[in-house]
Amino acid sequence: MANTILTPTQVTREALRILHNKLTFVGSINRQYDSSFAKAGAKIGSQLKVRLPNQYTVRSGATLSAQDITEDSATITVATQKGVDVEFTSVELTLALDDFAKRILEPAMSVLAANIEADAFNMYKDVYNLVGVAGTTPATLRVFLDARARLNQFLTPKDNRRNVVINSDAMAATVDALKGLFQDSSAIAKQYKDGILGKTGGFTFWENEIVPMHTCGTRDNTTPLVNGASQAGASLICDGFDASVTVKQGDVFTLAGVYAVNSETKQAYSFLQQFTVTADVTLSGTGTGTLSISPSIVTSGATQNVSAGPADNAALTFVGTASTAYPMNIAYHEDAFALVTADLEMPKGVDFAAREVFDGISMRIVRQYVIANDKFPCRIDVLYGYKAVRPQLACRIIG
Repeated sequence: MANTILTPTQVTREALRILHNKLTFVGSINRQYDSSFAKAGAKIGSQLKVRLPNQYTVRSGATLSAQDITEDSATITVATQKGVDVEFTSVELTLALDDFAKRILEPAMSVLAANIEADAFNMYKDVYNLVGVAGTTPATLRVFLDARARLNQFLTPKDNRRNVVINSDAMAATVDALKGLFQDSSAIAKQYKDGILGKTGGFTFWENEIVPMHTCGTRDNTTPLVNGASQAGASLICDGFDASVTVKQGDVFTLAGVYAVNSETKQAYSFLQQFTVTADVTLSGTGTGTLSISPSIVTSGATQNVSAGPADNAALTFVGTASTAYPMNIAYHEDAFALVTADLEMPKGVDFAAREVFDGISMRIVRQYVIANDKFPCRIDVLYGYKAVRPQLACRIIG
């Protein structure tokens, strides 16, 4: 069949299709598209609020005890613009679409997808649940079942939208450890053909080399302590650190005597509540400071999440060794994270501009013509924001 000149819509749709297929993590989380970001005369700014489920307490007996409805929300800032700039000739525009995609779009979308995924993976820092042994590559089904149990304990929906993303080391070790599970099934056949586990243990498994490495702060091997009883909320005053050490955003710790609770019955579990640090902190010269933490410490009411507040001098126990990097594989429900894309403005006075939306991802391509060299400089852009809107529906699996 004779080649034809490729149209803006053809190029944009094909680029978006390729990008979508390469987004393994982003492709398995909640993707929201909001065209109101780019509505002429009715723009909503750069932020989008996502409503979170309400929580209530249960009364005992016949006496009415009305509760105020306090709606909570998570704010997603849509301000990250990433793009790839390419240049091609008028001759290349006469290629068949498959040839054009392979030569021009495929490598461009690969690097764009990798950078969007790397951004989105930063949401691991907001996930406070963690299983596994620091410094040990996940290599058994048990560690993934531990992650499944943690998701269950935090009332994650038991549906087909649970996923695990692990790096190639963890994938190789896990596939090898489970190779004795022989059966005549397409899932196991795929495991040996592609090195992918597919679906097992209640999760769909994905392999991704952009799984982040988390480097712990320079915190020492002393035992830091809570400085002051009855602390609650999103900050924690501490002492007992060595002088001027750091605690990094994403560091995970537990507090002695502070147990997690079932969010509906408020009954305490047998394990300590885990917390993540939400901002880098450098301790003072006397080893004191205030950590910003998530979740907030709440000891009563509808949003209670711990059995009790920490006592004065309760010990903080951090995961991992100071100044050491660990891979952060992650198990999660689709609704734990959200990525929002928005329509970018369509410029006027250019050779062509096209914008397409597919599966919650909006992409714009703008092309201009340079008469001096008969070339078409072209920019491909995505505008997005991301947030861990319900981090309790996720669990890190440390390597």
